[in-house]
Amino acid sequence: MDKKLLKIGDSIFDSQIAGDYYYVDKSLLIKNLFDRPAEVTLITRPRRFGKTLNMYMLKSFFEYNCELRKDNASKRHLFKDLKIEQAGERYLKHFGQYPVIFLSFKEAKASKWEQSYNAIKECFYAEYERHINIAGSERLTEAKKIRFRRFLDRAALDSDFPSAIKFLSDCLDDHYGKPVVILIDEYDVPLDAAHNGGFYDAMLDLIRSMFSSSLKDNGSLAFAVMTGCLRISQESIFTGLNNPVMASIASYDYSEYFGFTQEEVDEMLKYYGLEGKREEIREWYDGYLFGDVTVYNPWSVIKRVTDLLVKYDRAPELYWANTSGNDIIRKLVDRVANDDAKYELETLMAGGTIEKPINENITYNDIDKGSIDNLWNFLFFTGYLKKVGENFEGEQRKFVLSIPNKEVFHIYRTQISQWFNKTLENNNIPREFIQALIAGDKETAQKRLSAMLMKSISYFDAAESYYHGFLTALFTNVKGYEVKSNRETGDGRCDIFMRPYSRELPVILIEAKIAPTYSSMAAKCKEALQQIEDNRYADEFIEDGFSNILKYGIAFYKKECLVEFRV
Repeated sequence: MDKKLLKIGDSIFDSQIAGDYYYVDKSLLIKNLFDRPAEVTLITRPRRFGKTLNMYMLKSFFEYNCELRKDNASKRHLFKDLKIEQAGERYLKHFGQYPVIFLSFKEAKASKWEQSYNAIKECFYAEYERHINIAGSERLTEAKKIRFRRFLDRAALDSDFPSAIKFLSDCLDDHYGKPVVILIDEYDVPLDAAHNGGFYDAMLDLIRSMFSSSLKDNGSLAFAVMTGCLRISQESIFTGLNNPVMASIASYDYSEYFGFTQEEVDEMLKYYGLEGKREEIREWYDGYLFGDVTVYNPWSVIKRVTDLLVKYDRAPELYWANTSGNDIIRKLVDRVANDDAKYELETLMAGGTIEKPINENITYNDIDKGSIDNLWNFLFFTGYLKKVGENFEGEQRKFVLSIPNKEVFHIYRTQISQWFNKTLENNNIPREFIQALIAGDKETAQKRLSAMLMKSISYFDAAESYYHGFLTALFTNVKGYEVKSNRETGDGRCDIFMRPYSRELPVILIEAKIAPTYSSMAAKCKEALQQIEDNRYADEFIEDGFSNILKYGIAFYKKECLVEFRV
């Protein structure tokens, strides 16, 4: 008998079942939703762990839409022989009984506000079109018909979108006389994109408005299920909801429904005659712990089995590496990598463990806080680390963490460790800048300062106060020197001075100026140096017995700088 095919990259439940492809049965997710009833259930898992496929399954099970589908019972066959069919009438009575709003924000990952916002608009336009059959319903008021038509005509007002989910749920409830199930897949993708693109606050306001209106005190709502990668409940997106279920990989809810269990993998390997590859697949793609359930990466297992059916002795590959969305990790490494973090990374890569506090309410804005603990949190919640133990220090919850499997280990070896090395290499630039100043090497000092400006400053930050703060930060914890910044005191001293603890080292005096044009930087350097002389900034150091005093004038223009000095 011919074996069922494995379909790669298809997240549409209907086509998986109707096409008679091999399907790992996760239908008891439906039962779990009723066993733990909640108005809103948020399930967070790493990318490529079956979230979208499960959401389409929920849509197919719950949706009532008899005008579009004359034989509403026709979709019942999709669940024939699945586990939910044996779960009992308590659950099956809900089949096909709800209007469904289904939105996926995965296409809203864009680098600019307009692109991301337009992608969200398209989600709504498509969903309103899917319910076009109610546009002329006699049960809708004329005002609602007019507003509904704006979405169908792709002419909705900006003011229509914050309440677009709530309005559609009201219309569906009016027409069918039934409460609505709301399914929102990849809800946090727009926030991820917005953080990377610099329009986070605007996107957060939009998402908060959409969710608060549709999920809080919505009389047309039966229940809602949402999926994403991060919980981000501290963002006030879910403020005021009535006891929502928040199921992250650190909690015990819905643990076995995202990712493949050992039993499911064994069944798949037996079906395809690949039992001999069990240990290899376990070492490479198993090891994730969701709650108290160990699961495999489903994307990698399906890709691996597919490859083995073509060539049995084919070497394992890094299937997940290019699909897991690691922009967050790269940005965090750039911000927080240091020697201590590198040591912990090397401990992990040597097969060891690290113990870290876990914050389930971590937010995208936490990326900017520069905490190394945030890096380990993001690595954990996005699937790059697994929990192997748990401890408490007082009220603080700590997880013992390790690398899940060989596939992820190779991602560390080929990507993450290289990011660490590159970042640590770049972190040497401030040290080299200061060393050049001490050596009187203005060319190297200018080159290193320019490199830091290119990485750190925005044209919109190009104010004198910003440059002064930027310079001051570079001199934090300089060994062998007392560093003072006196711009704010107005006491007649230069912007920054470095006073050595040993008279064998030179005193460094720095006066900074902002230039209105590129060509005026040289004049501004001269002005800065003259200010040092005119105001006799060096006198107190000469009186204290310092003979080697280096005076620097630094001019800034946008991302450019010029360094001049005299003794």
